Amino acid sequence: MSFEKENFLRTRFIRHLQQLDGSAPPLWGKMSVQQMIEHFGGDVLQVANGRLVIEMFTPADQLPQMIEFLLSEKPFKKNLRNPLLGEEPLPLRFNTVQASIANLHGELIHFFEVFEQKPMMTTLNPIFGPLNFDQNVQLLYKHALHHLRQFGVNPYI
Repeated sequence: MSFEKENFLRTRFIRHLQQLDGSAPPLWGKMSVQQMIEHFGGDVLQVANGRLVIEMFTPADQLPQMIEFLLSEKPFKKNLRNPLLGEEPLPLRFNTVQASIANLHGELIHFFEVFEQKPMMTTLNPIFGPLNFDQNVQLLYKHALHHLRQFGVNPYI
């Protein structure tokens, strides 16, 4: 497992989100800054930390190639369509970007706490299948970079 990726999620991801201009248009896709933050804090992290269970979408015979991609350093493609999301972004759940970031931060803390208490646990990701801690960290890191780049953030700064 990459300590660097875990450390990024624990220490730098939130700082990057806090520096985003809430009115900045995306370089691709339809989500606003706040919609992206709420997507990550709601759907993405809640699946990773086990609060949200969604049945498998990917057929079992395709899981090996999905895991191969997940474990690679290949980034998600721009305009990647998540088959579980609708054509339009979901309505906002929070009144402000800062409230959305606070929620995401809480879900991220919960993710690390859950796996500290149960290090051998897996959570079911509807696209990638059952994921352990290291695989979830890889997915969260890859997903975080994708969305930061969507709003022009260089995540390596």
